[in-house]
Amino acid sequence: MELLSDQGFRVDGRKPHELRKVQCRLGVLNDADGSAYIEQGNTKVLAVVYGPHEVRGGKSKSQHDKVILNCQYSMATFSTGERKRRPKGDKQSQEISLNLRRAFEAAICTELYPHSQIDIFWQVLQSDGGNLSVCINTATLALIDAGIPMNDYVCSCSASFVNDTPLLDVSYIEESQGGPEMVVALFPRSEKIVHLKMTSRLHMDHLSKVTDLACKGSRDMFGILNQAVRLRISGLSQSMQVG
Repeated sequence: MELLSDQGFRVDGRKPHELRKVQCRLGVLNDADGSAYIEQGNTKVLAVVYGPHEVRGGKSKSQHDKVILNCQYSMATFSTGERKRRPKGDKQSQEISLNLRRAFEAAICTELYPHSQIDIFWQVLQSDGGNLSVCINTATLALIDAGIPMNDYVCSCSASFVNDTPLLDVSYIEESQGGPEMVVALFPRSEKIVHLKMTSRLHMDHLSKVTDLACKGSRDMFGILNQAVRLRISGLSQSMQVG
């Protein structure tokens, strides 16, 4: 399949440097400490936060100097066209859960909650590429909704390289072609990269182009996420005034 037309357009009509359409919302579940939902293109993710609370499994598992971060990623059976059962804790889910935990251990002020635990759960309701980066962005909103202090937003975006052209915010069709894909997560204010993942090899000559584009996409995501937070705060403020 040709991923880039002669006119420079991708399969879904985007230009190489364009994000997919993003819609996001905070506070979607009332019984959680924090929750958020993001649609990015056809990828739809729900993130839920519980805690801080007592460490489950006994005091022996708690840490005296920081919080334990429990991250669990899962995909709904109906999230892809394959409609196959995805057992809880399969290898791919464990790997993504580990990547997510590493990203947020660098962001959350873990030292504020010794002898405690924070749980972050992700459910991919529909998968169409960029699952890891969309999960990072969704959890950032859910943690803000839960009021958990962080060093900064954690904003993420993916990028790839096709026909000598860097592509931003990779879709499933673009992922499935087997080309190199990079996922970057950064603090937008300091531009410090807190997590970087590559799925396959990329020549050194093209590395900086793809990295720069992924970082640009992450900064663009910050504007979108920040606007969603402002809308949430405005809505809560108005409801308190009415009450």
